[in-house]
Amino acid sequence: MKIGHLVESLDPHGVAAALVDLSAAGRAAGIDLVVVALAPSGHPGIAAALERSGATSVELNVAPWDPRAIPKVVEVLRSAGVELVHSHGPRPDVVASAAAARLRIPAISTLHRVHDQPADRADRLRRTAKTLARKRFMTRTIATSVLQRDWYHRVAGSTEGLSVIPDGAADPGVATPEEIARFRQGLGVGSDDVVAVSVAPMRRGQGQDMLLDAVAELPEDEPVTVVLGGDGPLRPWLESRVSGDDALSGRVVFRRRADPVELLRGADVQLHTTRHDTMPRPLILGQGTGTPAVATRVGGIPEIVTRDTGALTAVSSSRIADELARMVRDPDLRRRRGAAARRRFLERFEAGVWAAQLGEVYRSALRYSDAPAPAELDTPEPAAPAGSV
Repeated sequence: MKIGHLVESLDPHGVAAALVDLSAAGRAAGIDLVVVALAPSGHPGIAAALERSGATSVELNVAPWDPRAIPKVVEVLRSAGVELVHSHGPRPDVVASAAAARLRIPAISTLHRVHDQPADRADRLRRTAKTLARKRFMTRTIATSVLQRDWYHRVAGSTEGLSVIPDGAADPGVATPEEIARFRQGLGVGSDDVVAVSVAPMRRGQGQDMLLDAVAELPEDEPVTVVLGGDGPLRPWLESRVSGDDALSGRVVFRRRADPVELLRGADVQLHTTRHDTMPRPLILGQGTGTPAVATRVGGIPEIVTRDTGALTAVSSSRIADELARMVRDPDLRRRRGAAARRRFLERFEAGVWAAQLGEVYRSALRYSDAPAPAELDTPEPAAPAGSV
């Protein structure tokens, strides 16, 4: 099947990075990808990775809501022989549905957010209108979590045409003892120190401020080093806070340009203390490396992290500190949870599993475009309570 994926851009922090993994695993599921980006990202790495994985990638240069986007996408999809278009995001959804109608091919959309924030009547009406338009113009809709499915049901009134398929990732593998030793040596940590890593993007809502509050609450003799990887608009502020606090500067280090997977492979614990998230890719990758997690109980995170694979906490620095301290003090607990995380990744989130599930939905849409969606292919555990998004 030649499947066109329409995204906003080939941003390495967006959905395009996951499509690299899907493309590499897709051949075994009978899927060839054509990835079309509406806007240039300025990051050539994802385009190169897509090409290496066997996908075709095209970056257009159309301004937001430019009507020329539709004919340009139609031209790309037609010339590539695309049989079905799969969109990701608000603008790609609109363009994909129009392009699919012109080409008379099915259109599928993945939900990547839950719009449960407080809203006035006009906002609620707009959200409902968008959801009803999705039902009208999309052949199928994919939710990445039960949380999204339940939200969709509340807004749309039914889940007809919707399947729940969690995003997947290529197997990052488990680090060897030699690799872990080199990683720890590079950090300058002692053999008894526990290394806790966060690779969430440094932007508003991701909770690094709360994470630093939690680290500040730990006893002074707790043998833990916290590594903050990644980048984002809040990085200068976070670095300034750490450098101005003796307790934090002795415990927290930054690795801006480090590969997130390498950080997770070398970590004893993963920290993901966001205030809202739907299906965070860093947590999926962390499970693949066999790293137990301490994460906040928000959004779709409880569908990734279970009590067997890590600890879920309230959005509270004190609770995060308590769970981190528990993990630091109990190496057997870390080993058990790490092994369970690795098993869960291979069963539920590995890219081959993801590709096979998407392949079934694609075939259903291509063969039976008027038929109801197949039964949910993999039902995650119950979502977080309402109001935790």
